Amino acid sequence: MIFGREKERRSRYNRGFEPWSVIETVPCTSGIEYSDITPKVGQEYRPITAHPWQQDRYGYSMKTDTVKFPNLVETSDRDLEKARRMALYTRHTPLEWTESNLKNYSEADMNRNYSERLRGDFVKTMRQTDEKTCQGQRESDRRLGERITDITFWRNELRTELERLLTETSFLQDTRKNLLKAIEDINTPMHIVKECLYQREKREGIDLVHDHVEEALLREIETYRNAQKRLTDLHRNVENQLRQCRFSQHELETDIKSKESALGIDNVCHHLNNCSKGLNYYPGIEKYDNTLNLPREWADHSNKIIQKSHEERGKSTQLRLESENTIAACAQEVWNAWNDTNNALARRAGETLETKNRLQMHLHKVQQEIFDLEKHIELLKKAIWDKSNPTKVAQTRLEARTHRRGVELCKDTPHERLVTEVHDLQDSTETLERKLKEAQAQLQRLLKTRSNLESDLHVKGNSLFIDRDKCMGMRRSYPITTIIKY
Repeated sequence: MIFGREKERRSRYNRGFEPWSVIETVPCTSGIEYSDITPKVGQEYRPITAHPWQQDRYGYSMKTDTVKFPNLVETSDRDLEKARRMALYTRHTPLEWTESNLKNYSEADMNRNYSERLRGDFVKTMRQTDEKTCQGQRESDRRLGERITDITFWRNELRTELERLLTETSFLQDTRKNLLKAIEDINTPMHIVKECLYQREKREGIDLVHDHVEEALLREIETYRNAQKRLTDLHRNVENQLRQCRFSQHELETDIKSKESALGIDNVCHHLNNCSKGLNYYPGIEKYDNTLNLPREWADHSNKIIQKSHEERGKSTQLRLESENTIAACAQEVWNAWNDTNNALARRAGETLETKNRLQMHLHKVQQEIFDLEKHIELLKKAIWDKSNPTKVAQTRLEARTHRRGVELCKDTPHERLVTEVHDLQDSTETLERKLKEAQAQLQRLLKTRSNLESDLHVKGNSLFIDRDKCMGMRRSYPITTIIKY
């Protein structure tokens, strides 16, 4: 209610309750007294006749009864009796009212004085905190600047070491390529040497000899295999060293990226001030410590990475020098073995050619001798044939003189001479026949010798063709002087 006024203020909280209807109904609030409540009867609503389609179960249209709706009646008066009773009671006396005012005055003065002292303390505290804050920011800026300087120094050192490592890695990769080329370049001479051994297996007869050429070829194969083994071992070491260099390179790059990221963050932090944009509160961030190491450990970490990279560069340089020396030594060994085999082949080809020429000369002499011997055999046959008529004459004379009679059968001088002549002719014929047999036997030996010489000439020709034309041809056609050159 409003003090000083008799009229009551209406609100939704002091409205009276009204019944739903007054038709044969007892109000639900009959126990409460209300004044001047105007009863109102709820209006009735009678619906129209049911629609044609609304029928009951017997086929007749359905009808509805009247519906009664309650009407809420708002009250306009209040319970004045109750308000009058409440206004008669008093709470405080005038003395109490005066004491309350004095107490409020004293409390206000005391609080005002205390507030003035607090304001002085506040100003002093604000000045101290401002000075401390400014000093702290300056110190943080200085420390951030020092940190940026340290990070920049180590980043530059890491970059320098990374450039040196990349240069050394590039040189080592070139060395690896040279090793691979050297290993591959030995394959062709190795194939040529094996082909020479295979071709020399096609020699015939007595020329299948384990000569100096074959020894040189076998030594050459052994030299090539040893060279390839040494180069392969070096190539494996170079691959391992490249792997270690790539690992050091990864560490350097990772550390450089970390340094650049930290440098960017610290630069941003160093340039932040009280007027910067994007400032925000992060409560509890000072309690979150995600640091992993101390400044000394941080510097030692970068220093260890640089030292490790330096060691790897030293190993790589030493390995490159060793590889270059080994490649040069292997090239010299290959060249020496190649020349030794060529010289052995040339000497062997010269010896074979000289032997072939001598065989041809002896074959020519044997053929001439066979020709002469055949002529003498014909002469011996003619001589033997020529002795047949004198023998016939002598024997005919002797046979004719056997027909003498009586005392005329005298062993006179003609008889003796004829007998001697027949014996001489028989001896001469036997001698000529013996010589003819010797000549025919010698002719057969000469023919066999000629056959052996011709066969040996064929063998020597085949060996000379293999050594001079095939082996030397393959070796001379291969440009080893331009390939075995590192």
